[in-house]
Amino acid sequence: MTTFRSGFTLWQMVSKARELTEQPRVLDRIDAVLHVMGPASSGTGYGKGRPLVTALEDVAQEALLCGDLALAQRFQRFAAYACGELFLEILENYYDERARHRSEEGMRRLVAMGADRAVAVLDALSKDNPEATVADARDLFRGIALSVDHLGLGMGEGGIQLPTRERRRLQQYGHMELVLRNLPRPASTEAARMWGDFIEDADAGRLAQLLELKARRAGLDALRAAVEDETSSESALHARLKNQEWIFGGAYVAELARRQYTADTILDIPLLRGDGSLHVVELKRAHIKDLVIRRSGHLMLGAAAHHAVSQAQNYLRTMDENRKAILTDHGVDARRASATVVIGHPRFVSAGITPQEIAETLRTYNTHSARIEVITYETLLDSAARMLALASAQQDPDQTEEPTS
Repeated sequence: MTTFRSGFTLWQMVSKARELTEQPRVLDRIDAVLHVMGPASSGTGYGKGRPLVTALEDVAQEALLCGDLALAQRFQRFAAYACGELFLEILENYYDERARHRSEEGMRRLVAMGADRAVAVLDALSKDNPEATVADARDLFRGIALSVDHLGLGMGEGGIQLPTRERRRLQQYGHMELVLRNLPRPASTEAARMWGDFIEDADAGRLAQLLELKARRAGLDALRAAVEDETSSESALHARLKNQEWIFGGAYVAELARRQYTADTILDIPLLRGDGSLHVVELKRAHIKDLVIRRSGHLMLGAAAHHAVSQAQNYLRTMDENRKAILTDHGVDARRASATVVIGHPRFVSAGITPQEIAETLRTYNTHSARIEVITYETLLDSAARMLALASAQQDPDQTEEPTS
């Protein structure tokens, strides 16, 4: 069940964000958000629910169309909070400097407290066992880590009762711990020194690029795991591809926030091309045995693929018929929109049909189709992996281009 949120803090953030743009259409969308939220003076609180989420997503999309990616990301996060996907504290850490400083101070105090408690534990260990080794200390702390699920703050005299806000903050620390645990660890003192020097000298832009590559690798690994799981549904695959437009190639600027442009059409992944036109991605399951079939000695697409293509054709026809309204209402050019159908994987295809035969069958089919391309998840994954490898090579300062003869 969706837990919709709203409140004064969100209203204040939206109001401040209005000062960051001069684009008339974006300003109109922001005013629509403020209208949905309404004044709180009536005592009924701030407006929330699906209308607020939709209005925030509309701002994000309009900002994308105007090329303001930072503002678009800000309103995407606002929408995520409004529909219950983000905690308010996360928004504050992004867009409220005073709240971020309070949070950082809280983390510093927690780290200091943890270090102090660690020293006390080591003091107790050395007192009970003067011959204790580093291995003994490691085993002790490992035991403490494994037993934390059984520890409590207490409810009686002297106990501490955490409010909901602080319990959520502890959940955030848990997420941060997972991120920190995944950071590369130096193998030696010298490696640690070199890593520290790199962090000091590296510019913010390069660090941001490295972090983006790391996030993309993680996203690609998660998608590959979902594809290889034969029980994965379309919604599970969609979740792994959300906001991962880079996987589909460099021709796309971003994934649009709005998925519905006509009353009877909800798109899986709407992508925005560099020229402002629409590209539709239709997702189907990876586990399809009859993706390609053999009839009278010839290979052809199976029923599942034909059904997916027909669905994409209907989407494009609807977009063509409503092009003017879509352009006026949402600023997206839907005339002559194109589509990609992602379906199946060679590893699941039966009847002894090889991956090469599947690729040739799809190549033949796509040659005769002007606006719709059909690809497998294997093709999508391989293409994305090659792009990542190329991007990683470009980030390698030691890589030099071979001289041409």
